[in-house]
Amino acid sequence: MWRLSVYAMKRVWYKKYLSVYEKPYHEVPESVIDEVRGNLARLQSEAPLVTVSVIAYNEEKHLLACLWSLSEMQCRYPVEIIGVDNDSKDRTADVFKEVGVPYFTETKHSCGYARQCGLSHSRGKFHINIDADTMYPARYVETMVDALLDGDVVGVCSSWSYIQDEQHSWIGLKCYELSRDIYLWLQHFNRPELSVRGLVFAYETELAQKIGIRTDIIRGEDGSLALELKKYGKIRFIHKRKARAVTGFGTVASDGSFFNSFKVRMVKAIKGVGRLFTRKESYEDTDDNIIKE
Repeated sequence: MWRLSVYAMKRVWYKKYLSVYEKPYHEVPESVIDEVRGNLARLQSEAPLVTVSVIAYNEEKHLLACLWSLSEMQCRYPVEIIGVDNDSKDRTADVFKEVGVPYFTETKHSCGYARQCGLSHSRGKFHINIDADTMYPARYVETMVDALLDGDVVGVCSSWSYIQDEQHSWIGLKCYELSRDIYLWLQHFNRPELSVRGLVFAYETELAQKIGIRTDIIRGEDGSLALELKKYGKIRFIHKRKARAVTGFGTVASDGSFFNSFKVRMVKAIKGVGRLFTRKESYEDTDDNIIKE
C-alpha cells in the first residue's frame, strides 16, 4: 500500500483517493462507490464541450481512485466522461459499470488501440486522455480546456508528479521532477512531439479523429499524434499546480533505484541535447517498437 509520512499526508491534495489506490475492488467501501457514482452522474452532460476518456487495462486497483478524483472536478464547461476497457482480465469493467461510466471494450491490446477507441466515441469538441492509474486535481479539465480555447492551440500537455511514499526521498523526488520538467519544457519549443505524455494530453477532437492515433506501435502513440497535430497549430505546455496530475512510478521503477533511474535518464538527455536546437518532421520506427500482428 502507498504510505506517506504524517507531514506529507497533510500536504497532498490526493490524500483521500489513496485510501482506495492499490486496493482490490471487493475491499472498497460501498460508501465510496456510491459517492463516486453520485458525483459522476451530476457531471455528465448530454451536450459536452469536452470528452474525458479513461483507458484501462487490468486497473481494478487504481481505476476507482482515478474516477473519484475526476468526479470531484470543478469545471465550468460541460463534460462527458467515458471509459475504455482494453479487454481486462480483472474487475476493471465492473468498476466502470458500478459507478455509472459509459464504457467501450477494445479487444486489441495497446495504448494506441485504447486511446483510438476513446477518441472514436468522443462527442466533445475537445478530447482529454486519462490514464486509469493517475489522479487529477479538481481544476485539471477546466485548465486544459482554457488552453485549448486560446487562439491557434491544437494540443495541450501538462506536468505530472509521482505519488509520495516512504520509499522515496521527498527532496529527491522533487529534484527529479523539476529537472525533468525543465528539460521537457526546453525540448518542446522545437520538438513538442517528444515532450508530450499520454496521461496528460488534450487536443481538438475533430482534428485528432482526422489524423488518427497510431495503433501499430508499442509506445509513442501520443508523440506521433502531436507530431501531426503541430502541422495545424501550436502544442502548448502547462506548468501549473491545478493541472498537475499525480501517478505511480511506472517505468521509472523499472530502472531499479530512484537514483539509478535519474542517472539513466540524465545520460539519455545529455546524449540527446541536440534535439533542443533542431526541428524534425518525421521519425524512423525501430523494429522493437512495432506491434507484431
